[in-house]
Amino acid sequence: MSNRPICNYEGSRYSTEFWTQARAYEDAVERTALRALLPPSGGTLLEIGAGFGRLTDLYAGHETVVLMDYARTQLEQAVTRLGEGGNSGKPHYLFVQADFYRFPFVNGLFDTAVMIRALHHAADAPAVLRGIAEILRSQGQLVLEFASKHHLKAIARYLLRRQQWSPFDLAPVEFAALNFDFHPRWIWEQLEQAGLRRERVRTVSHFRTEVLKRHVPTRWLTALDTLLQPTGDLWQLSPSVLVRAGAGVGKNNAAPGSFFRCPACGAALGAPPAASFPCICGRTWQREGLIYNFRDPA
Repeated sequence: MSNRPICNYEGSRYSTEFWTQARAYEDAVERTALRALLPPSGGTLLEIGAGFGRLTDLYAGHETVVLMDYARTQLEQAVTRLGEGGNSGKPHYLFVQADFYRFPFVNGLFDTAVMIRALHHAADAPAVLRGIAEILRSQGQLVLEFASKHHLKAIARYLLRRQQWSPFDLAPVEFAALNFDFHPRWIWEQLEQAGLRRERVRTVSHFRTEVLKRHVPTRWLTALDTLLQPTGDLWQLSPSVLVRAGAGVGKNNAAPGSFFRCPACGAALGAPPAASFPCICGRTWQREGLIYNFRDPA
């Protein structure tokens, strides 16, 4: 779909090989920060790069939760874990396979967007942020996590001449193929240019070292990290940063009943629970099981 490179987790064992007990600390501190920044309730929430749905229990106060990912196998795991929901106080879940450079949603649709551990795979992060700004409603909110290049370990390595790239340079650094670290000030600039106003910041994973994680109980590290997270409004020296940013007032919200748009040409399409979405450009997009496939036209 996109002419930009995409990091594809298709067929990976991300849920079982990456999110193991060895990353219990990272999972816990990200949840703490997300709870602090996320609106507790709302209408429609989108998680971009949702994978297998690791964080969906935090979205219980939202009516409709859209889980979007590029990899079908990740969404299949989310379907198995969650189903459609929509009863017993659970949100109604929609599963969408799509490219984050070409969102298949009409402008002004979402009250809230969440993007955790996904922006660092974006070769064109400004384009992704502009796209998110478009699909947020007036006064909608984005909760974004990004990997920071300006953290204490990177600064120490640079000063000791153990790494070539400078953590003080604002430009993103690609430290591995399709894995980018960003300077917080650069992210603030991109958010502003996209029309998103930075509101609150939380720094996380201050103690992300194997020695500490191996010898200090996770609950202690999490408690210490929680105490430090609010300092993110003042400075950012941790390897991971979460920010809440708001869309402006006066945006045009999506018309009632509208939902999907063609990711290829931008024409408005139908809404769930329709199973087929023919477009005026000649492409047809389809629901396959519970997954709405807007990555590969039929």
